[in-house]
Amino acid sequence: MWGTKGRRKILQAYVLPELKKSLFETCKKYPTLWIETMNTDQDHVHIQMEIPSNIAVSDAVSKLKANSSRYLRAKFKFIREIYLEKDGIWSVGFFSSTIGLNESQIRKYIEWQGKKDKPQRLRLF
Repeated sequence: MWGTKGRRKILQAYVLPELKKSLFETCKKYPTLWIETMNTDQDHVHIQMEIPSNIAVSDAVSKLKANSSRYLRAKFKFIREIYLEKDGIWSVGFFSSTIGLNESQIRKYIEWQGKKDKPQRLRLF
């Protein structure tokens, strides 16, 4: 998981297909990387992927972030205007965790990104 710089809400519905395209193109260049599932909210990305043990997680994420940042800046003028500096659209760092016995739960969590929860009504009695 990683977020946009400044948590700006640039990952709109029309940006998502281009982001996915960029991430899958990067994985084609590195065939040992495999994206199982991915989804976004407007200001962050969640990816479940397989990374072989001979590749550092930080290297894999670095390639994905760098290539997608370059691609989205070239594709969308509004992103270039928001991030005038050349050091990318993603914030520094990322969160990573291994999957144990709860793989299906994590997959559901990723699929629900960007969807609003139904408001709960408070019952007093």
